[in-house]
Amino acid sequence: MFKIGKHLEGLGWSVLAIFALLIIQAYSDLALPQYMSDIIDVGIARRGVPDASAAEIAAAVAAGVDFSQTQMSYVLGKGGVMIAFSVVIMLAAAMVGFLSARTGASIGLQLRDKVFRRILSFSNAEMGSFTIASLITRSTNDIQQVQMVAIMMLRMIFYAPILGIGGVIKVAGTQTGMGWIVGVAVGIIFMIVTILIVVAMPRFKMIPLLIDRMNLISREILTGVSVVRAFGREKHEEERFDTASQDLRNLQLFVGRVMAIMMPLMMMIMNLITLVIVWVGASGIDMGSLMVGDLMAFIAYTMQIVMSFLMLTMVSVMLPRAIISAKRIDEILTKEPSIHDPIANEADILTPQGIISFHNVSFRYPDADEDALKDISFTAKPGETTAIIGGTGSGKSTLMELIPRFHDVRTGEVTIDNVDIRTMTQSNLRSIIGYVPQKSVLFSGSVAANIKFAGDHISDEKMNEAAKIAQADRFIMEMEAQYENEIAQGGSNVSGGQRQRLAIARALAKGAKVLLFDDSFSALDYRTDLALRHALAEEIKDVTIIIVAQRINTIRHANQIIVLDDGAIAAIGTHEELLDTCEVYQELARLELGEEVANE
Repeated sequence: MFKIGKHLEGLGWSVLAIFALLIIQAYSDLALPQYMSDIIDVGIARRGVPDASAAEIAAAVAAGVDFSQTQMSYVLGKGGVMIAFSVVIMLAAAMVGFLSARTGASIGLQLRDKVFRRILSFSNAEMGSFTIASLITRSTNDIQQVQMVAIMMLRMIFYAPILGIGGVIKVAGTQTGMGWIVGVAVGIIFMIVTILIVVAMPRFKMIPLLIDRMNLISREILTGVSVVRAFGREKHEEERFDTASQDLRNLQLFVGRVMAIMMPLMMMIMNLITLVIVWVGASGIDMGSLMVGDLMAFIAYTMQIVMSFLMLTMVSVMLPRAIISAKRIDEILTKEPSIHDPIANEADILTPQGIISFHNVSFRYPDADEDALKDISFTAKPGETTAIIGGTGSGKSTLMELIPRFHDVRTGEVTIDNVDIRTMTQSNLRSIIGYVPQKSVLFSGSVAANIKFAGDHISDEKMNEAAKIAQADRFIMEMEAQYENEIAQGGSNVSGGQRQRLAIARALAKGAKVLLFDDSFSALDYRTDLALRHALAEEIKDVTIIIVAQRINTIRHANQIIVLDDGAIAAIGTHEELLDTCEVYQELARLELGEEVANE
């Protein structure tokens, strides 16, 4: 729990205020039994004259003195003080509840903000080390666990020791000779708590992992529901989800049983302690060595000591799971991104031209045995289209992801306008680039909000122009609300081709100097593909365009085509040149265009 404390700010004054209020509350709680004891003893034994000796009281009674008024005044005075202490306890408890709830909410807010910001700073390598389901669980359920236990700790961890230590001091001051009862009770409670923690701790560690697993399975099934239905695997997926859900349920039932057993045990111990104290104390009262008030005060102080241990027990049962959640949160907050902005000598391209160059670039994924890209060198110029083609797994998308620094090169360098992109801040670099990923991603909101995703600087005119070039304007205008039509989460209410065109329009509307299309035309029919490429050639000037494609027809008119084979460049040239000189390209052309076209 304390690991994540270093990530929190501005909570010191709240904690100090809670601590001060708890001291006041504990002092008032500890004072009440003593006043109650005085009232009982005066009322029973001393007939309302607390400072008089027994002989003086006997002489006064024999002389006919009436002590009723004195007794009533004494009881009212002591009772008034008890009422005042009760009001102080009530007010302090209310303020502690308010401040602890506010502090807990602040802890949750800060952790969610910091976790989300840190996740956004992760490169693809860090994102790959955590599953999406796990990141969601850590950002929601784990933070909620920490927040809830933090509130309990603020209200109990501070209060219980103060109350327990104060109770021990008061018990020692009663001089009843029954302190051993408290020691035995505390020992039994400590033993029970230790056993519960030892038994429950391994299960607590498993709960977040099972939640991750259930979230992962849920996400997979819901995302791929059409595939599940197409293959008739609904029953199999239901069983897979049921297994994960039942595993989580069984573990949570175990934890619930631990909590359910703890409370009756503690209440039984408290009641047994009370019986033992009354049994032993009754003998002392009978022999005249113990006052009834002292016995009642001893019982009250003993209950306060036991209650303090009971509060610590409640927290100790919940604390292991919160500690595990805190560790999982801390893993995110302390995970250093592999891609950093330059600390000094930051490069700044004031008027970017968009010349992209690879200089002997090699790249290897984390924990991989071989390079995914090997000694890549080429230059993509403004006003030209550079296409990248190759077989599956040849490194096309990997090469594309190096340009916006989703990964960093292992050797060599990637430059924009002869400036190494590692000397630029990520925000400055990506402001120059418009990127369309292989899998088109749309966000919930209107069509206009998706196209204007790059910022508020995009005008309606620019949006309409981008949609027209991307061949999206026609189907947008056919929608009921046109540009204000709502896009469902993930773009589920538009087709794959429409998603791609909206994603292309989003990149075009940004007005970037470099456009990266990572197999972004794959869902388009040939007519739309042709119209889009023609519009790009006509409307987009002085922009560097790099296209990854699976179809030769999409890139045959590119100024240069880079053929990748097993992570290395097999050849660079135009369509005609590659048909004459590159066997890999010839094979691709033969498979797509047929023997006659490939041999032209």
